[in-house]
Amino acid sequence: MSVAGVEDCRVNLASGKAAVRLDSAKATPEAVAAAITQSGYPAMAAGEHSHHSQTSNHSGRWFRRALAGILLWFPLEVTHWVMKLTMPGHEHAWMIWASLITSTIAIVYVGRAFYASAWRALRRGTSNMDTLIAMGASVAYGYSLVAVGGHWMGLWGPPQAIYFMESTGLLALISLGHWLEARARDSAGHAIRELMELSPATALRLDDGQTPVEISLAEIRHGDRILIRPGDRVPVDGVIIAGRSAVDESMITGEPLPVLRDAGDEVVGGTINTDGRLTIRATRVGRETALAQIVRMVESAQSSKPPVQRLADQIAAVFVPVVLGIALLTACGWYGFGAWHHWPAGHTWALLANAVCSVLIIACPCALGLALPAAIMVGAGVGARRGILIRDIDALQRAERIDTVVLDKTGTVTQGRPTVRAIDAMDGFSSQALLGLAASAEQFSAHPLAKAIVARARLEGAAISEAQSFNSVAGLGVVAEIDGGKFVVGSRALLAEHGLSMAHDSRDSGTVVYVGRMKEGSLQCLGSIAFSDELKSESSEAIAELHGMNLRTLLLSGDTAASTEAVAQKLGIDEFRGGVKPGQKADTIRELQNSGRNGKKAVVAMVGDGINDAPALAAADLGIAIGSGSDVAKETGGIVLVGGNLEGVAAAIRLSRDTMRIIRQNFFLAFAYNVLAIPLAALGLLNPLIAAAAMALSDVTVIGNALRLRWHRKK
Repeated sequence: MSVAGVEDCRVNLASGKAAVRLDSAKATPEAVAAAITQSGYPAMAAGEHSHHSQTSNHSGRWFRRALAGILLWFPLEVTHWVMKLTMPGHEHAWMIWASLITSTIAIVYVGRAFYASAWRALRRGTSNMDTLIAMGASVAYGYSLVAVGGHWMGLWGPPQAIYFMESTGLLALISLGHWLEARARDSAGHAIRELMELSPATALRLDDGQTPVEISLAEIRHGDRILIRPGDRVPVDGVIIAGRSAVDESMITGEPLPVLRDAGDEVVGGTINTDGRLTIRATRVGRETALAQIVRMVESAQSSKPPVQRLADQIAAVFVPVVLGIALLTACGWYGFGAWHHWPAGHTWALLANAVCSVLIIACPCALGLALPAAIMVGAGVGARRGILIRDIDALQRAERIDTVVLDKTGTVTQGRPTVRAIDAMDGFSSQALLGLAASAEQFSAHPLAKAIVARARLEGAAISEAQSFNSVAGLGVVAEIDGGKFVVGSRALLAEHGLSMAHDSRDSGTVVYVGRMKEGSLQCLGSIAFSDELKSESSEAIAELHGMNLRTLLLSGDTAASTEAVAQKLGIDEFRGGVKPGQKADTIRELQNSGRNGKKAVVAMVGDGINDAPALAAADLGIAIGSGSDVAKETGGIVLVGGNLEGVAAAIRLSRDTMRIIRQNFFLAFAYNVLAIPLAALGLLNPLIAAAAMALSDVTVIGNALRLRWHRKK
């Protein structure tokens, strides 16, 4: 059914959701949901009802149908086989009557959902998977009814075979398969529900008085003061304004140990305050919170489709008409074969009904439609629980092929919080005076080195003057006018641009900022400030893990070559490039891509902070952004490591490899199942009951295979 105003639609069979982009002036979500329902797939707009409740009800309905079908079929089937083995050759009329009654009840109650869906599709001039199931059950039931009725009326002899119990059994087994599939889907979406349920329903707001008032989460506004008691979940993103406590951020960042948070630190909604009393000021609420952004990002990844899935969708769209054609050819073939061999009409029709029914049942392409979304849904969910956010399936596919990993230095392999290590003053300046000059020039800069200088100056009580002018030179330093004098504070390269060439010395083994003063038209060096930036505790192990995966690594930094080399040596990284300006990092990435191994282009992943490294992240085949849980929205990578742990790089690549392997396995299972099963059914080698069981098993197998990702190996 066509709905005016719908611009795009993406359906995820594994999650049971459709993402629709529409023109709100022409269409509403409710109208789209009604159109989908009329097409044979009951739907409702998001927000009308809890999706978890909806899936639970869906699962419950299939369970009731499956239970009824099994009770109607299995006892009678067992009795039939017991009598056949103990009293061969004796057919009891009561057994035929019993199977007719139970089959009729099954058609009416258990099969109602299949027939209703098939009928809605037929009214729209189309067909769906339920069309095949309804036709298969109808062929088995209809043939048996005609064969038995004609015999009782004396029109022909006893039927060679009747399929009342098969009709009941296949509806029962397929319903059981749908129930197992619904349970598996529910399990596959467990990670998203866990994330969504992290936010508490209420919060304690501190109004004018100090008595907390309990309010709903929707009532929290920017700037509200929220009280968080020990054991409470943080309701929204905010900044601590009072208190000190260890906060468990494991469900957001994947880090197992609580992190100490103090006044001025940010906290993320959904985390747990473990032991102290905190008061926070709300900074992000509703859809702005990091948790909400994470949920949207994971859902987007789960609903994205690569070219291979679009091909599978196109195949599935024409599959039902093709199967109906195969069923017709099967019927004609068996009829002609029986006539050629002069078989009795009853025998021919019995074999014909068996083959046609089996073809219709076993050919349902459900497994094909579930092959990829089930794996993506589980893979993205597993990543989300471990602080690995995958933006889309393309990022997952690219991550699998990575052979080169480029790592930014500051904030990626190091703490990103440099501290002043040594001050070397010249030209009669004291260390404190040099520090004060540098801080005066750097006080308006957001660079980590500038912040370290200002912090040290304030700690030592150095005089910080107001700068009359300030100019930041990206990646190099600053030029400022202080008390009528012009000062240059930055790298050796910046001083060289202003006419002062300096030789390398031993101090360049670390990060060094030089302070120069313009005097009588020339720049003279007043001294230098050396810094240290400690490596992250996990950096060495993370790099070793990448090397263990046979990945080429390269350290990239805007810092000096000597400083970059020193860090690279500590980490065991053979390749490094220092002194690279932010604008040159993307060029370095492209250069690496064109210099792969064995004549092949390299597939490069760039690991950076997602802000300063944005051009390089965009230029790389895969951008992996490292950030904290509170700045998810700022990240630009295809994969975001929320916890900032470098070990997540190897974990993300391993997860992508495992997910893509599961996807390929699922497509093989789905295609192989149909390619092998349909000819067997057409040749009469499969009983309709076996066909029904196999069809249900194929769906469960595909989703079960995807669920193996939940045990994805974690170092």
